[in-house]
Amino acid sequence: MPKTIIISNRLPVKIDRNDDGLRSTTSEGGLATGLGSIYKEGNNVWLGWPGLAVNKAEERQEVTEALKAANMKPVFLTKNEIEDYYEGFCNETIWPNFHYFNQHAIYNETFWNAYKKVNRKFSKELQTIIEEGDTIWIHDYQLLLLPELIRESHPTSSIGFFLHIPFPSYESFRLLPWRRELLTGMLGADFIGFHTYDDMRHFLSSVNRLASIGNTNGQMNVGNRLVMADALPMGIDYDRYATAAQDPDTLAREVRYRTSLGDVKLILSIDRLDYSKGIPERLRAFEQLLAKNGQYREKVSFLILVVPSRDQVPKYASLKEEIELLVGRINGKFGRIDWTPIHYFYRSLPLSALSAFYRMSHVALVTPLRDGMNLVCKEFIASKLDRKGVLILSEMAGSAKELSDAILINPNDIDQIVGALKEALMMPENEQIARMDIMQQSLKRYNIHAWVSLFMQRLKYVKTEQENLKTKPISSIKEELLSQYKESTKRILFLDYDGTLTGFNTNPDDSKPDKELEDLLLQLTTDERNQVVIISGRGKATLDAWLSKFNLDFIVEHGVWHKKRKNDWIRFIDLDNSWQDEFFKVLEVYVDRTPGSFIERKDFSLVWHYRKVETGLGELRSRELTSHLKYLSSERDLQVQEGDMVIEIKNSNVNKGIAAASWLKNRDYDFQFAVGDDWTDEDTFKAMPKDAFTVKVGSSSSAAKYRVHDYKDVRQLLFEMINQ
Repeated sequence: MPKTIIISNRLPVKIDRNDDGLRSTTSEGGLATGLGSIYKEGNNVWLGWPGLAVNKAEERQEVTEALKAANMKPVFLTKNEIEDYYEGFCNETIWPNFHYFNQHAIYNETFWNAYKKVNRKFSKELQTIIEEGDTIWIHDYQLLLLPELIRESHPTSSIGFFLHIPFPSYESFRLLPWRRELLTGMLGADFIGFHTYDDMRHFLSSVNRLASIGNTNGQMNVGNRLVMADALPMGIDYDRYATAAQDPDTLAREVRYRTSLGDVKLILSIDRLDYSKGIPERLRAFEQLLAKNGQYREKVSFLILVVPSRDQVPKYASLKEEIELLVGRINGKFGRIDWTPIHYFYRSLPLSALSAFYRMSHVALVTPLRDGMNLVCKEFIASKLDRKGVLILSEMAGSAKELSDAILINPNDIDQIVGALKEALMMPENEQIARMDIMQQSLKRYNIHAWVSLFMQRLKYVKTEQENLKTKPISSIKEELLSQYKESTKRILFLDYDGTLTGFNTNPDDSKPDKELEDLLLQLTTDERNQVVIISGRGKATLDAWLSKFNLDFIVEHGVWHKKRKNDWIRFIDLDNSWQDEFFKVLEVYVDRTPGSFIERKDFSLVWHYRKVETGLGELRSRELTSHLKYLSSERDLQVQEGDMVIEIKNSNVNKGIAAASWLKNRDYDFQFAVGDDWTDEDTFKAMPKDAFTVKVGSSSSAAKYRVHDYKDVRQLLFEMINQ
């Protein structure tokens, strides 16, 4: 029976060693809670590192058996692997780069080799349990190479990947020496999820610029496989935090804490020790609040909880020292015998203590310099049962996209943070309640369980779309096609030209029909039962010059111009081409910069060709030009299309599909056929009736039902149809 396999660097339990041997502790993290509904069911499995270097064979067996009973499977890592893969490449290379702290990034070949080795180790462990039909969901930056490794051994598997940290802009990501390998690894997945649209956009930009793969609404064609990227912000287990907020232990702690702190308004900060969290910046903002606003002294306290993390690493140890010096300085400067400005704790606390702090705090100050999501702010909101309290949130946190009713600030602007603190401390209760109510309703709806369900739905959707786009070799139905062609009496055949009836030449003007093609077209068009339509992106003058001697119909410039048999050309719809001169000048700049490229000017479109350009340079310039043209056309009724070594800009309300549909309307053809090689031909395939024969030239995913290898196969098929 197919199962779901969750894979993450860490399992939802941690194995520790004490005097009595090994013991396990369950994680209380949001991800473990949300995915509990999946991995605990049936024969599903969670695969990951148990959190401890276990070297003895008997202990490994003990851990494996214990975890198996809980639907988990361990991946054992050595001490060196933990140091070089996790502490090294993951946290010294990827983490700073993805969070825009490249001054901290270390580019170490040993770390990279360890990262590759551990990703392969995860893949190898998966091979022992994976079966046909299984769904795999991989999590986070520690396993960026794993999707491709699984795809290589199980090409049809359903693979999802979710990144829980930001994906950086191309300008940051390109600094990584192994950027292409990391991207290729991620593209092994079918569905790739991010917390925010910006993260998704940055990823797609890097894919386009580094892997030369474009996208349409987040959908990419990777080889012959559809891959989709989307933004799915992760929620929390809302009910868990709302329930914890009224637990007797929480309420008892709140009484003790309030008594200890005295009658002050409380500002709360909770973070793991990390340079991306902006902890020193918020301490300086609090210091400035007290320095310039004496009315808040002895009336407001700042409770800051820092969860220990990697404090043996020099930069983290330095950060910890900086925080403690700031706390000491501020308390020494402003403190009184009966009032402590900052209450600082460097430790982890149980949920009941955190919940008590959430309940009693007037303001939550969450100001990371960069954060994938940040769930602390969501936990604060869920814990506010009386709906009183104010959230100050960094616009650099992924959660800011959802929680627009918080006070949003730039964490690098100390003055703005001070202003936000004053606004929060003075905010009327009715406004607090109104803002909190909106955010609570949002978090209730988009909780962790909704997030899990939506991700799995999107992954399933992608696999369904892949099946819908999967083409079969024409040989699988050739006898049926030939039979229907022979028996039919009213046929229509839509034939693309370049790449379909002819091969691509370095110069498009060299694509004139050869004798074989002329013989083919002559035989097709002399059969009165056939209506043969050349449907092409080429201009009408060229095709008219080459093919006017045949009894053909034409749809050219992707549907702008139509011609039936020997009649005159007619324009399908009224179009404006006044934009061309402006865009032509842009294209000329790229021709000047790119030897071998040239411009083709049609009546209602412009095409930049780069087939003769040096390999690599053409792809680079095409990505630059595409971005430039899309920016220029963003507020116009224009569309930028990327084809095989061409970029075309045209009016967006015409395409081959619309044109083909107009020819099929109200006509009773008993044989309908369409063949094309480009992605512009996909519109034609989609417009064809369900019983039509649609054929894609090439192996990429397509809306066509069948495929052939190249233009030679197209010619052979058409000759076979004729010569039965």
